[in-house]
Amino acid sequence: MSSVLVLNGPNLGRLGTREPEVYGAETLEDLARQLREDAPDLRIDVRQTDTEGELIAWLHGAADSGAPVILNAGAWTHYSYALRDAVSLVTTAGGVVIEVHISNPHAREEFRHTSVITAVSTGVIAGFGFESYRLALAYIRRNGR
Repeated sequence: MSSVLVLNGPNLGRLGTREPEVYGAETLEDLARQLREDAPDLRIDVRQTDTEGELIAWLHGAADSGAPVILNAGAWTHYSYALRDAVSLVTTAGGVVIEVHISNPHAREEFRHTSVITAVSTGVIAGFGFESYRLALAYIRRNGR
């Protein structure tokens, strides 16, 4: 393993200014810096998109390359079956997809309580801010994938 994909869905490019009481004051660039400091020996590829098809294409690439994925799908978590199928492509090919959330979805609005991608993800970490991503990265490093 030489690289890890850290994929972020809609509105996460607005971290730092979007609902800081929920998501904190740090930016996506701050997250990338923290993850790179945690794993200087790995290529940490942090990406964000507001386009569902682009996120799906990145997951297809992970299925083909075997790169482990840390995924915060944002709102798509709750209803995108196309995204669910793309996550399943990665995990059924033997890859790792760890679903992460900055906030705890179960402590928020009811529509956020359901994730259509959890059942096909390797695991889920939620509610710890950016530490959710860091915990996912630590798991990937310990398990060599």
